[in-house]
Amino acid sequence: MNAPRIALFIDGANVYSAAKRLGWNFDHRKILDHFAAQGTLYNAFYYTAVPLPIDDKQRRFTDALTYMGYTVRTRPLRESTDENGDTFRRASLDIEIVTDLLTTTNLYDTAVLLTGDGDFERPVEVLRARGKRVIVASIPEMTSYELRNAADLYVDLGDLRAQIERPGYRLPSEGRGEQRSPDTKAAEGRPFYMTAALAENDER
Repeated sequence: MNAPRIALFIDGANVYSAAKRLGWNFDHRKILDHFAAQGTLYNAFYYTAVPLPIDDKQRRFTDALTYMGYTVRTRPLRESTDENGDTFRRASLDIEIVTDLLTTTNLYDTAVLLTGDGDFERPVEVLRARGKRVIVASIPEMTSYELRNAADLYVDLGDLRAQIERPGYRLPSEGRGEQRSPDTKAAEGRPFYMTAALAENDER
């Protein structure tokens, strides 16, 4: 029997938030190698927002992903003001992710989706109806019940630390299970948005 064809779809904003919650950073080359080892890799997509004009740090990051073998999809950050008058930057990449998921179905057998957002429930159900296997990977506290229920398999990224951690590069932990401020909770409710955290020195 031929090895399954694997396609990897990484929501950069969601994965970055998961790394901050865990307090350690992901090595994207190791993530690629880990999931590619489960079959024959068709392609790996990485979705991230970028500032305009793009700064050198962000360009180095996206260039590094490309050299690793990722197809990088970007959208520019746009500044918005909420009902409280607070200004933040955001960019939605859900359309790009769903488009790639559904338009490349003839090229893969298994889709590995790194996000926890419940908005992907219906696309995942569509993929399974078309005979595709779907693996969702995130951390439990950032994964909606609906998405986890729709997938064939759920993988807790925290359990893969030995395989996918970037050693020597730690992110400030947001504290699993600790009390968080309303502002932090509100930010967690926007998993597709890359907010002003892009201006920080942490890499995604």
